[in-house]
Amino acid sequence: YYAGLIILAAAPCTAMVFVWSYLTDGDPAYTLAQVALNDLIMLFAFAPIVMFLLGVAEVAIPGEVLVTSVVTFIVIPLAAGALSRALLIRRFGREWFERRFLPRFHPVTVLALLATLTLIFAFQAENLTRRWFAVVLIAVPILLQVYFNSGLTYLLMRRFRVAHDVAAPGALIGASNFFELAVAVAITLFGPTSGAALATVVGVLVEVPVMLSVCHLCTRSRNWYGRALH
Repeated sequence: YYAGLIILAAAPCTAMVFVWSYLTDGDPAYTLAQVALNDLIMLFAFAPIVMFLLGVAEVAIPGEVLVTSVVTFIVIPLAAGALSRALLIRRFGREWFERRFLPRFHPVTVLALLATLTLIFAFQAENLTRRWFAVVLIAVPILLQVYFNSGLTYLLMRRFRVAHDVAAPGALIGASNFFELAVAVAITLFGPTSGAALATVVGVLVEVPVMLSVCHLCTRSRNWYGRALH
C-alpha cells in the first residue's frame, strides 16, 4: 500500500489539469505552462523520486521498469503530440489547427478519460469490493493530501494577490496526480492484484469526485478571493 501511495503522489497531473482549469475558468496560458513543467518534472524526476522514496520504505524495485514506464507513458505520447502538431500546422496552417482541429478534438479527450476509468474499474472491481476496508484506509491520506495541498496553494496565492484565474488551476494542479501513469507503473511493478495497484486505483476512485469538489469550492469562493485583490 505504501508503494502505491508513493507512486501516486510522485506523479504530478497533466491531462486532467485542462479539465479542472476549464471548470474554474482558469487561465489557459498558465495551465499550459504548468502542464509543460509537470511533464518535464516527470520526464527527469519521476523515476529518481520513486526509487528514492521506495528505498526509504525498504521496497526494492527494478529501476529499468520505471524508466520504461516513463518512456512509454510520457516520452512517446509527448513526441507523438509534438510531431502531429508540427505536421498538421505545416499542412493546414496554424489558424485551422487552433480554431477547427483542436475544438473538434476536445471530445476525444473526455471519451478517452471515460474509457480509461471504465477499464481501470472493470479490472479492479473485485479487488475494490473484496478489500473495502483497505480502500477506506487508503482513501484517508489521499483526501488529506488533496485538500491540504489545494487549500494551502489557494490561500498562499490569495495572500500574494495572484489573480483568481491563475490561483484556481494552480491549487488544483498542486493537488492532483497523474493516476493513469501511477496505475500502470504499480501494476507493472507489483501485479494487478497487489496492494500497490489497489492504492493507485483508490487514488482514481477518490481523486475525480474530490477534485470536482475543489473546483466547486474555488468557483464559489471567487468573490471572497477577489476582495483580497482590491
